[in-house]
Amino acid sequence: MFLPDEVKKAISMLEASGFEAYAVGGCVRDCILGKIPTDYDVASSAKPFEMKEVFKNEHVIETGIKHGTITVLINEYPIEITSFRVDSEYLDNRHPSKVEFTKSLEKDLARRDFTANALAYSEKTGIIDIFGGISDLEHGIIRCVGEADKRFGEDALRIMRALRFASCLGFEIEEETALSIHRNRELLKNISAERLSSEFSKLLCGKNAPKILSEFCDVIFVLIPELSVLKGFEQHHFRHDKDAFGHSLAVLEGTPQKLVLRLAALFHDIAKPLCFTLDDSGTGHFFGHAQLGAKITGDILSRLRYDNETKNYVTELIRRHEDRFEPNAKAIKRILGKIGFDAYCDLLLLMQADDSGKKPEYRNSDEFFEEYRSIAEEIVAKNECFSLKNLALGGGDLISAGINPGPEMGKILDLLLEKVIEGEISNEKKALLEFAKTL
Repeated sequence: MFLPDEVKKAISMLEASGFEAYAVGGCVRDCILGKIPTDYDVASSAKPFEMKEVFKNEHVIETGIKHGTITVLINEYPIEITSFRVDSEYLDNRHPSKVEFTKSLEKDLARRDFTANALAYSEKTGIIDIFGGISDLEHGIIRCVGEADKRFGEDALRIMRALRFASCLGFEIEEETALSIHRNRELLKNISAERLSSEFSKLLCGKNAPKILSEFCDVIFVLIPELSVLKGFEQHHFRHDKDAFGHSLAVLEGTPQKLVLRLAALFHDIAKPLCFTLDDSGTGHFFGHAQLGAKITGDILSRLRYDNETKNYVTELIRRHEDRFEPNAKAIKRILGKIGFDAYCDLLLLMQADDSGKKPEYRNSDEFFEEYRSIAEEIVAKNECFSLKNLALGGGDLISAGINPGPEMGKILDLLLEKVIEGEISNEKKALLEFAKTL
């Protein structure tokens, strides 16, 4: 197993002082899976005050010293080191009421969440695997260490972590662990929105996300109850052969593993049950569901503490996912002017995924969407004007021409842009100014 020199130094310094020290948890797991760890955690038999003494000549940050954790900076490389410990009773499904330090590595590993994360390594010992973590990694299994109900009762966020690992790694969740997740799902209500949304975002961007969301939809509905109305909701439309939830998961599967697209895919039809009407022929309609869905999604993302940039981007995609426009430069320039090139490309990806979630005979070809993409790419490549940003004339030019600032100026600029898009005026300052003076 590869260890950075700084981590090796930290472990050797602890060992030289008579303590055990190991790289533990996710870094060991990732190395076994052939991945490069993003960070390295170390566990040691040294107590916090003993660790501070060992590293007295290094920069030490008391990250969580009452729980036995310090961060040591070696060559500016941060290494989190925690004393072997045993946690007492958890009263809030998140934090132990008391932490006791121990000299036993086995007891420390026994308190961890999943077997794949209960691994330790040092160059002296090699990998230490007490709970069968290597076997579970080899067989693609997420399994709790010890009694699953106890692990989730200690920290309910482990429920979302299990789903996230299964989604991102493409693993199965062991039967008893899965049953315990279903039994204990209501404990998620005790976890802060920020911590839940962090795990949920990673889950959504996993390669196995549709499968996990389907198998554990009851768990996700605790987090986002608004989604539950989609489950079993028949659309009564000739283009659809799935209920609204199944369709949403199919759209999710059709999008790239990019958070804003995955969020938009999952929520794009969330308002369909509220907008449902049935015509005389028995066909279902959902007038206005895109606009209402954007509002509902905005409320959900706010509750889950997503940042405003993400919320606004996702809701704009949902609001426009039903837009229909011709594959010509004029129509596409108008869309580009409203949302920009990047959002336009993401909107096409969402529309294409939405299309792929319908019955095969009602799907458009890849070439259909490629035409819309290529037109937009050509507009951008030629630096053609589609927004006020690339209009050759601005507000300062109008003021210099004697036009007073105010609402009228905005209307003039919008009209000039429209004339340029329509091809009635060239995007040149002189031509634009001459036309503006006639208004």
